Amino acid sequence: MPLPQRCLSVVVPVYNEEKTLRAIVGKLLQVPQLLEIIIVDDCSGDRTPEILAELGALHPEIIKATRHERNQGKTRALKTGFHMTAGEIVIVQDADLEYDPAEIPEVIAPILSGHADVVFGSRFLVRRAARAVYFYHYLANKLITFCSNLATNINLTDVETCYKAFRGEIIREMKIESSGFGFEIEVTAKVAKLKCAIYETPISYYGRTYEEGKKITALDGLAAFYYILRYNLFCSLNHSFHRVPQLRRLEPESDSPAAA
Repeated sequence: MPLPQRCLSVVVPVYNEEKTLRAIVGKLLQVPQLLEIIIVDDCSGDRTPEILAELGALHPEIIKATRHERNQGKTRALKTGFHMTAGEIVIVQDADLEYDPAEIPEVIAPILSGHADVVFGSRFLVRRAARAVYFYHYLANKLITFCSNLATNINLTDVETCYKAFRGEIIREMKIESSGFGFEIEVTAKVAKLKCAIYETPISYYGRTYEEGKKITALDGLAAFYYILRYNLFCSLNHSFHRVPQLRRLEPESDSPAAA
């Protein structure tokens, strides 16, 4: 059966994003397939809770918000959000405007057409609009992606991308155990063990500087190498999921364009 028109759950982890939260929610509300926006406030200390309350009152049928009483990091915020989702497709959206929600339909298209179970939005697959920021971050990203690919035997170009879309049952059944920014590596290792259909699509990237609020640090990069070893070499398929999902891809339509 084809997926319903409104089938998309968007999970948004937020921490001190008072400057961009209204804008990102406004953009998400324009996504055609949107079912719900799940916002997890990871104990922000600015006006984020007030803004969330206002947005929730304006769009109670779409926005579901919750709050951690202490800061636990992006991965734990995502874990909380995934458990709240109901959509056939689930995607991650950062609240900092580095990724444009207008491109979400292109990211989830391979799932909608029945070709993919998981889609990564790549900032490097085909070069689109991308702000020139930190060269060392670029090098670190390429090295982390290379090492992850060695462990998973999957030829991804951008393992650290925010835009990761999943069939809902895959991410809801996944056991997420890492902390900080470990989600990107952990989830890549675990979907690779599932041997599901993973696609990449090109996306734009409007990066922030540290002065503008960027939060990832060199320590997070070092932790990524630890997670590559941990979740690829010392974590089995059965330990990766509460219940191993039965993949139920749609039959590809004959006139559907091939994914990038």
